[in-house]
Amino acid sequence: MSVAPPSAPLLVIDTATEQLHLALVSGADCLAQTLPGGAQASATLLPALEALLAHAGCRWQDVAAIACGVGPGAFTGLRTACAVAQGLALGLGCPAIPIDTLMAVAEDARQRRAAGTTAADTLADGTLVWVLQDARMGELYAASYRWQAGGWQAVDAPALWPKDEPARRWAGAPVGSVALVGNALAVYAEAWAAWLPALGGWQDAAAQPAGAALAALARQAWLSGQATDPALLLPRYVRDKVAQTTEERMQARQAGG
Repeated sequence: MSVAPPSAPLLVIDTATEQLHLALVSGADCLAQTLPGGAQASATLLPALEALLAHAGCRWQDVAAIACGVGPGAFTGLRTACAVAQGLALGLGCPAIPIDTLMAVAEDARQRRAAGTTAADTLADGTLVWVLQDARMGELYAASYRWQAGGWQAVDAPALWPKDEPARRWAGAPVGSVALVGNALAVYAEAWAAWLPALGGWQDAAAQPAGAALAALARQAWLSGQATDPALLLPRYVRDKVAQTTEERMQARQAGG
C-alpha cells in the first residue's frame, strides 16, 4: 500500500479460515505468522500473540490498536477473533480496526502477483478482482474489489452464493475478462472444470488472508482514521445457517455418488 507506516505497533488477527493468521506491524516492519486454526485457534491465539510481541521486542502496552478479520468466514473462527480482539483492546485501552477478510484475500493475491515479477505484472489501476472463498455446504463467499490509487475499494459486498452461481455468471465469458482469486477455485476445481480453465485470465487459488496482507490493510485503515471503539467490533455473517442436518448431509453424499 502506498501509505506511510504507523509509529506504534498494530496487532492483527484473522481466524476466519482453517488457518490462524497473525501479524505485527511496527514502523516499517511487519512480522507475520501462520498457524493451524480451527478448534486449536482459541487455545493458541494468545500465546502466539505474546510470542510475536516478544520477538519484536514489544510489550502489550506498546500496542496502538488491535486489528481483526471480521469475515465472512467460519462461524466459530469469527467469534474467536472478534472476542479476543475486543478483550485485548478493552484491556489495553486502545481502539480496534475491523478488516474485511475477503479484501485481505484480494490483497494477498496482489502481493503474490507482485512478488518477484516485472513492472508489467503489477496490478493495473482500475482492475476488478472477484474473491471466491469456500463456505462449505456447497456454497461460497463472494465479493469484488477494485484496485484504485494504491488501495482496494469494495464494489460488490460479501455475499453467500451457491457453488453453481460462478458458472451462471461467467461460463462463456470472454477469455481473460474476469479475475478470480480465493480457495474456492481449488475446492470446486472439479465441479467447475467445464468452464473455469477456459475463462483464463488472472486466477489465484492459493490466495488467503495472510498476515502480510492483513497488515497492509490494517496499516492503511489506521492511517486513514478507521480505528473504532472495540465495543463496535462485530463479526460479519452472511449466512444464518452454519451446519447441515444429518438428512441434508446424506442427500449431498447421494447426489455426489
